[in-house]
Amino acid sequence: MATVTIGRRADAGARRGPMLAVLLLGQFMALLDTSVVNVAMPTIGAGFHASGAWLQLVVGGYMVAYAMTLITGARLGDLYGRRRMYLIGVALFTLASLACGLAPAILPLVLFRFAQGMAAAVMVPQIMSVIQTHFTGPARAKALSAYGATLSAGQVAGLVVGGLLLAANLFGSQWRPIFLINVPVGILLAVLVPRLVPADVPRLTAARRLDLTGLAISTCAVLLLVLPMVIGHELGWPLWTFGCFVAGLVLAVVFVRVERRVADPLLNLDVLRARGLATGIATLTCTLLAVAGFMFSFTLHLQDGLGESALHSGLTWLPFAVTFGLVGFFWRSLPSRLHHLVVPTGLALCMLGYVGIGIGAGLLVWPALVLAGAGMGLSASPLVTQSLVHVPLDRAADASGVLTTTIQLSQVGGVAIFGTLFLSGGSLATTSCFLAFAAALGIVAGSFLARTVRRA
Repeated sequence: MATVTIGRRADAGARRGPMLAVLLLGQFMALLDTSVVNVAMPTIGAGFHASGAWLQLVVGGYMVAYAMTLITGARLGDLYGRRRMYLIGVALFTLASLACGLAPAILPLVLFRFAQGMAAAVMVPQIMSVIQTHFTGPARAKALSAYGATLSAGQVAGLVVGGLLLAANLFGSQWRPIFLINVPVGILLAVLVPRLVPADVPRLTAARRLDLTGLAISTCAVLLLVLPMVIGHELGWPLWTFGCFVAGLVLAVVFVRVERRVADPLLNLDVLRARGLATGIATLTCTLLAVAGFMFSFTLHLQDGLGESALHSGLTWLPFAVTFGLVGFFWRSLPSRLHHLVVPTGLALCMLGYVGIGIGAGLLVWPALVLAGAGMGLSASPLVTQSLVHVPLDRAADASGVLTTTIQLSQVGGVAIFGTLFLSGGSLATTSCFLAFAAALGIVAGSFLARTVRRA
């Protein structure tokens, strides 16, 4: 009997590995496209003779569509089946990537990027929900660690991959391979997902329908918050951008009030009562605000300030990316009695890394990047795991919607806040000090999370 049980566990573990791989590959592909385009902006602008505003929409259209549809994507998976919606998201993302790679002009490229962002929002929330549902105990903790490592490492990898593809200029196609590379990956996922990800039972019934009122309010609220953050600096922060912020915040309050009165809400806010989730979200917000602002400003510093090529700029990020990935995956090897301390410790290392990059020069930059990468590996990866420890399985979709939306809004906000600071005349050293301050706020929030984790 014991032999049979052990054999079943081994078979389950063997199946979970490939399943996690196809889930994380989709996550990686979506994250790659949030950063890979930044490296290609000068080439796309030259090819289409596009203004800075159009180029900002190429980057921002994806992020706006992604952010405004994430909560809906999570609920669609809950109602219609997570594997089904993940597969649909992969298919739509692949088609949108193909369209982006073949775009004949700047306007179609912007529209296809918007479609690509919406497809990513259908695909991505299912990943965390599937992990929450099909992984338990130590296996879930390891899967969430891998998810956390993929989360931000994918964005850094986008800078490296973008630089390599632009330098290669495959078949004289210049920037187009940064989108077309998704097509074979998407086809591979479309073949593997039905074989490796178990089907789940849709929960759509006469009593459980998509909350269209909540959908409309949440979409408008996120759009009003994200759009000015994406294009505000390029337009010089006109008065209407601040009006959008105010309107977005008002609609966010309305959304909360409406959702508390709906029988089957788009987002069940009771999930925030799960121990550790609220403090985890606060810590995650500070962490990703800082890292997104750091990636944006440091990349601009390399290309515009130091005049480095896209390839050299991308390769400069390798120490950060490699350290981030390794530490993010293996942090669980530390003694379990120290696990509650890894997030505050990681953010402390991030603080030192940001300051070191701001004041460092030449060979000092690489050690500072390693330090910041190790700090992100110790903070971002465990954050996802520790935030979800006490979330019930029947609230997996709600937790996924909240976390993925927080991640996206934090990243957009980091680019808007610290990017504006850097582009408005602030030096890299000044910007790095503010990044360190954001990380310090994360340490404060992370200390409350650490107490929750220690008591678990």
